[in-house]
Amino acid sequence: MVQKSFSEDQVLESLSRRGGAARMAAAGILCYVGAYVFITYDDYDHFFKDVYTLIPGVIIIAAGALLFIIGLIGCCATIRESRCGLATFVLILLLVFATEVVVVVLGYIYRAKVEDEVDKSISNVFQQYDGVNPDSASRAIDYVQRQLRCCGIHNFSDWEKTPWFIKAKNNSVPLSCCRVNALNCTGSMTRPGDLYSEGCEALVVEKLQQIMMYVIWAALAFAAIQALYLLAECRCQLDVRVTYILDFFKKTELNV
Repeated sequence: MVQKSFSEDQVLESLSRRGGAARMAAAGILCYVGAYVFITYDDYDHFFKDVYTLIPGVIIIAAGALLFIIGLIGCCATIRESRCGLATFVLILLLVFATEVVVVVLGYIYRAKVEDEVDKSISNVFQQYDGVNPDSASRAIDYVQRQLRCCGIHNFSDWEKTPWFIKAKNNSVPLSCCRVNALNCTGSMTRPGDLYSEGCEALVVEKLQQIMMYVIWAALAFAAIQALYLLAECRCQLDVRVTYILDFFKKTELNV
């Protein structure tokens, strides 16, 4: 009977010890991905007003926090040889798995909404541009045009319809439209070779969808790893019990 208890304890202990460092690393990666969603949203929030898009980021950070917690619970349970603690460890691991599945589903839903949301907002943002006394919307446009190397909504000619362009009367676009390698660029539309030719709308949509895919793939990868981990542990426990039963019968036969 002592042998059985010892074998099961070994398996339970391995549940908390095996992959402990990997779980902590996974927690850090998930939290990083979630934080990246928030940082990017802050850069592009003028072009995308639906704050519910942040939900996958919030959930994936929560999943990372739970992974960190189960690492601590597993460690404490091993030290105290607490089966209740290790059972809690497994339950939370299952909760994290379910959470990651939810992130994948929500990620696909909000990824599909990105294009419509940007299309609704971007024209209004460009209409608010003020290059003289830049507000947050103006800074957002300049940031996007420099970072994504684009100009206007569909191309640089879109600036002709903005109040800023009409008021300036100099046939120029913002300097943020100037190509990095363009020398002495003034933003003049008479020198189109100095300006980015691609519009910003498609690139903003692509960027936001790309970030949502990072969330989806991170959640999918860790969900798959956790599923394999749980299956391996179940198999391990089953093998221990089968081995114990076989040893028991062998000893019984020898005693007979």
